[in-house]
Parts: sequence; C-alpha cells; structure tokens
Amino acid sequence: MINPKDPMSVGGAAYRRSSRHRKAVVEQFEIFMGFLAFWGLILLGLTVWLEVTGQFALGWALGLLAVVLAMVGIWALRLKVLRGERDENKD
Repeated sequence: MINPKDPMSVGGAAYRRSSRHRKAVVEQFEIFMGFLAFWGLILLGLTVWLEVTGQFALGWALGLLAVVLAMVGIWALRLKVLRGERDENKD
C-alpha cells in the first residue's frame, strides 16, 4: 500500500501496478528530469567557477535556481501521477 505521508513509498510497486500509459508518462518525466539534471550540473560547475575566479555569477546562479525549481516541480508531478494510480484501480 502507498503511504501518502512517505515520499519514498512511491515508485517500485506503484510503478509496476500502473497501466502502460501511466508508465509511459512517468518515463517521460524521468527523461526530462535527467535533461534538467545534466544542465543543472553544468550550471552548478559554471557558477562555482565564476565565483572562485571572482567574476559576475548572479545570472548563472539564477539560471541554476530556475533549473532546480523546475526539477522540484517535475518531481512533484511525477509523484502525483504515480499516486493517482490508486484511483485508477477503484474502477
């Protein structure tokens, strides 16, 4: 059973019980998360490098913040899609 209070309870079993369409949607979220994580690492490295060398890094840091906030939003949507799996089985 999925515990709505525990964010780590969503995944394995809920994913395996999901419909084919729901699995496809979750996989698309995961692909987009990987894309954002890649660019987040690039922006993190660039921001740290600019700070260490004493250059202006505010714009890059704000870009990094935007990527991190987008990742949090995508992760929340992914959890919501997986948790919606319970409603699918009530039919």
